[in-house]
Order: sequence, then C-alpha cells, then structure tokens
Amino acid sequence: MLQSSIFNCLGLDHKTVEATDNETRSGTLFSQHVLFVMPGMIAFGRRWGIASDDLVFSGSFELFVRVLWWIWTLALYTLHKGKFDCSGGRVLHSYLVVLLVLLAFIILSLCAIVYVSAQGTITNPGPRRSIPVLVYVRAMLYIPELIWAILGAIWVSDDSRGCEPAEVGAVIAAVVASWILLLSTGVGVLFVFDPLGSRLPGPPSQEQLGVRDLESSEGSQLLSTARSVAVRVWESRLRLLCCCLPQDESHRAAFSSIAQLVSGFFSDTDLVPSDIAVGLALLHQEQDKKEQCRDPDEVLPHSPSSPIAEDLEAELEKAAHCMQFAIAAYGWPMYVYSNPLTGACKLSGDCCKTQSAEYDIVGGDNMGCHFSSILHSTGLQYRDFIYVSFHNQIYEIPFFVALDHKREAVLVAIRGTLSLRDLLTDLSADCENLPVEGVSGTCYAHKGMSQAAGYIYKKLLNDGILNQAFTIAPEYKLVITGHSLGGGTASLLAILLRSSFPTLQCYAFSPPGGLMSKALAEYSKDFVVSVVLGKDLVPRLSYPNMEDLKRRILKMVSNCNKPKYRILLQGCWYELFGGDPDDFPTEMDRREEELSQPLLGEETLLIRGSSSYQSLASEDSPVHCAHLPLYLPGRILHITEDGPSRRSCFSQVRYRAEWSSETAFRSVLISPRMIADHMPDAVLRSLHSMTQDRPFNLCPSSLSNSHLNVI
Repeated sequence: MLQSSIFNCLGLDHKTVEATDNETRSGTLFSQHVLFVMPGMIAFGRRWGIASDDLVFSGSFELFVRVLWWIWTLALYTLHKGKFDCSGGRVLHSYLVVLLVLLAFIILSLCAIVYVSAQGTITNPGPRRSIPVLVYVRAMLYIPELIWAILGAIWVSDDSRGCEPAEVGAVIAAVVASWILLLSTGVGVLFVFDPLGSRLPGPPSQEQLGVRDLESSEGSQLLSTARSVAVRVWESRLRLLCCCLPQDESHRAAFSSIAQLVSGFFSDTDLVPSDIAVGLALLHQEQDKKEQCRDPDEVLPHSPSSPIAEDLEAELEKAAHCMQFAIAAYGWPMYVYSNPLTGACKLSGDCCKTQSAEYDIVGGDNMGCHFSSILHSTGLQYRDFIYVSFHNQIYEIPFFVALDHKREAVLVAIRGTLSLRDLLTDLSADCENLPVEGVSGTCYAHKGMSQAAGYIYKKLLNDGILNQAFTIAPEYKLVITGHSLGGGTASLLAILLRSSFPTLQCYAFSPPGGLMSKALAEYSKDFVVSVVLGKDLVPRLSYPNMEDLKRRILKMVSNCNKPKYRILLQGCWYELFGGDPDDFPTEMDRREEELSQPLLGEETLLIRGSSSYQSLASEDSPVHCAHLPLYLPGRILHITEDGPSRRSCFSQVRYRAEWSSETAFRSVLISPRMIADHMPDAVLRSLHSMTQDRPFNLCPSSLSNSHLNVI
C-alpha cells in the first residue's frame, strides 16, 4: 500500500520506470531488491484504492443505470414535447434536451472505460494504459452535469410558474435523479480514496535522482518515514471507528499498538481489495483441488472400542456440557440469536423482575436480560451463581462463576467477542511475557488475552471469589471454559491458576491460533482441551499464518493470466453453486524460473527488501516475520463434517472427531464456512449431534500422525 508514496517520494514517474525497465530486466538494477507488484490506479497525481481493471464492474453498473436514465429521460421528452407553453417552458424544454446530450456523452465514455478496463491481466496493465485518460474525460463530464443539475433546480423553482403540473413534475424528477447520480458518484470516489496514496514531496536533492543513485540508507529512511505515515493513518482510522469509546491512555496505547501491527502487515504489498478477492478465490479452488486429489488411504481409522476412542468420547461429553456455559456467557444477544422464534418471548417476562440479593452482578446488566438468558441456557438456579460480571472495558471482559452440581465443578465461563472493546482486545496481538513457574522455555502470549486473563485472575483470587466457591463446595474441582476470545483467555487463566489448583481443567472452544508460545502450549496439554470445528478461521489466525496467506495470494495473483473480471465472476459462481474447481491456466510453467528475477510491468513500483515478493519463487520459501510464533493451547480436538464438502440444505450432517496437532493449523483454509464454523451455536450443535444423536465417526489418531488425518 505504501509503495506508490515511496515511489513518488523518489521523484520517479512512469517515464523513469519505462527508461529503467530494460536495465532492470537484464538484472543490473537492485538485483534481489526490485519487486513485482500490482499497483493501484494512478490518476490526478495520486494512487487510488482500485486498479485499472476494477472499473469493469463499477463502470458496467453505472452504464446500466445511465442507459436506463437516458431512456427514461428520452421518454419524458417525447411525451411532453410541445407542451411547455408556459412562460418558462422553453427553459425547461432546453434542460431535457441538454440532459439527453450530456447523458449520451457519459454513456459513450463509460462504454470506453468498461471495454479498456476488461483488457489485459492483473499483472499486465499495458492494454489498459489509456484508462487514466478516460477517467479524466469522465471526470470532465462530471462538471457540466453538476452545473446543469444546479441550474435545473433553480429553473424548476423559478421558471415553472404557469406550467402544467405533469410537465413540471417530469422535469423535477429529472433533476432529482441527476442529483442522486451525482451524489452516488461522490460517495464512490470517497470509498476508493486512499489516504496513503498522495504524492509526498521528497528532498530537493533527491527529486531528480534515478533509482540507480539512491543510497541504501536513503531508501531505508524513506521507507521508515512512509511506514510512520501509515501508522498514523491507521491510528486515525481506529480512533474514528471507535469514536464512541473514551479516548483515555489505555485506549490510545491499544490504538497505537494495533495500528503498528496492521500497517506493518500491509506495508510491503501494493494489493487493492479486488486483488485480494481474486487471490482468495483462486486459493480456495486450489485447496479444493488438493483435497479432492488426496488419497483416502491417508486417513487412518481407529476402532471406537480402543482406549483412545473411549477417552475421546469422554472428552466430547465434557466439551458438550461446558460449551453450554461458554455460549451462555454471551448473554441475551446470543440466546435470542440461537432461539429466534422463542428467545425474545422467554426473556421478555424475566428481564425486569426484581433480582435476588443472593448473587452479585457487576455492571452492564441493568435490565437483568443477560442474567436471565444465562439462567435459561444453563438450567442453573439463582443460588448456584457465586459471581457474575458484565463489566466490559479493553482487556477486561465479562465472566461468571457458578456451581455446576451435575459435574461437581466450580465453573468459570468467560465471554467471547461481543463488543468493540472486545475487538480491540482481540487485535492487541503483540507478544507479552507470561512467566510461569515450572515451565522450561520462553513463555509469552497474546497481549490482549494475557491482560484479560490477568484481570480475571486478580478478581478471582484477590476478591476471594474462588475461596467463596470452594467454601461452599470444597470437594468440587475447578473448570474454566470460554469461546473465541473467551477460549483464549480461559486457556491463559488456566495456566495462571494451575499451580494453585492442580486438578483444574479447561475447555477452550475455537481459541485463536496465535495465542501462546510453544513452551506454554506443551505445558497446557495436561489440562487444556481446544475444540475446533471444521475450517474455522480463528484457530488458524496467527501472524505467521497471515504472512503465509499473503504470500500465497501474491503468488496466485502474480501467476494468473486471466482478466480479473473473469476470475471474480467464475469465483462467485463456484462459491454459490459449486461444481468442479476451475483449472485456471497460469503462467507458472513458463515463468517458474523467472519468479526470483525482476518482473516489471509498465506501472511497476519499486521498493526494497520485501520478503513477501522475494518469496514468490518457491512454494516452500520461508516467510521472514519479526513476530514470535504463537500456537493453539493444549490438546486439540478437531471436529469435521463427514461426506462431501457441499451438501443439500436438508441433508443430515454427520461429523467425525479426532485428536489433532498444531501442524494441521499452520495455514488458513479458504471456505464459505470459515466464519460460520466459528459461531458458538454451530460448535454447540456439532457437539450435541455427536454426543446425543451419535451420527459421527471417531478417528482418534495419535498426535504424531494427526496432521495426515485432518480432512
């Protein structure tokens, strides 16, 4: 995203790039440091958030609207021709005539834009070199259209006296439609505006320098300056998004940390959103092709009667029970979502009842709806709750402590992401030291969840909550659970409490993949079980995994020789209606050896040291990442659907469960269900199906072979 700004800082224009293109192809320029990128469209002296081949869809849509509008205006003119016999009738008549001419010119310009934008491929913008000129022509037509809309509004209000209401109404409709189209165009421009795309003036001594004369230190300084600008832009975006939150010191620190993380991730790519969509569509079909070609003999089934299977079945029973508490921690929104027909009715009579003083509720539940939904979801009584907190700030998330008499446990359930503050906690993904006594190796964890676990840890111990619970039920054991953000926080909380409660157990549902160091993950295998459903995105989210996804998207996009609009249309068809994955022809076969060499198009941007592009040559190239690797907690119980990936909406779903390892979650799987599989109701439904209805297979592989068995 920053390359264009850096490129402009160096005083380079397209002619400079063309002049250096031949030298670059011969390998004399920057050798390993010249990068091949897919830049956004450059127009009006800045880079925009769209590419020159993105105008096919937007231009086609506007063209469709404009043609309909021209036909309608022509019909108005034809029907009312000769009827403008009032004092201002000639003016109103002229307005429709000129509007028809303007619309005709706009339609012609849009036809040219759509046609030219459909030419070439993503990495070959040469056939689209005239797009900026066509955009300038379209922008010039915007000015007379705006002026004519203003004059039309004035004429309708001043010169329509004495005219027939039908004729005046027709012109008013034309004026209103013109304003709607003009405002829509303005909104579209705001959407594609890139605040990082402006030309940044470079030092006078560097304005005329060629790429060959740029010193390494100068380039690094410019890159550092550009990254600082990006951090400030992302921080401003976060503040605008979270304008409803208090702008105190903790929030400002979180904004700064998140901005550095996000800007650093995007700093060495020049992809526009449509490029990412193309890469995801191609990657999804490639992954489906690999899955279809997998040898079914690779799955190693084990007898359900084996001790491992019995252990797995017992863990499924416990997990299904704990998931009810994890989903209950979300309060009334999740209860109504899971029970759309009856949920609101059941809660409406309980929300405003006078609450008993036997339990302690802290913050955020003035009407009592959250607590009422917890009672309905868990089946517990008022007296079974020791402490309930709906207090919610950044790094401070809601949780409750209750006595689970069915399982003879003191149960701590932590809520997942449900608010903007929770999202900021999720995004605070820097590493933070988490020293644990008795653990050999480096101990660190996700900062946001580590802070949240520390907050709950202090509340449980310092406020005597656990002491109160075990005073009531001293023979009970401690169980901690949660989903998503709550699952990650529950795992870290279990690690903190392990020394005080050696028999505790933790069930983390859909925890984030980038959670804790390898040493802590190994340590937690004795008491933490992570439950992951299908192709859930969140357990595969970690900085190295996202870097790997970015590299794969870059490779897909850079090697596909089809126009972008065709890829997107075929990708949408595949996602909606399925079918065989399209075997997209690529330039991989003839360019595999050249990927490590510079590949410059006419609008290629130059930047130094981007590992994302340098690693395109090999599928196994390591992704150099300054962020420490983070892993899923504990033992991993992976639940997948048995049978074809696409099925009828009314067919019965069958599940299979197996013990897996972190190696199965080292890459992001693209799927329409990557978000749906993360929803807590989907996880609970799959567990209930496996423990109550029993339409499932147990395939408990050993940890050493589990990466071979995940389907």
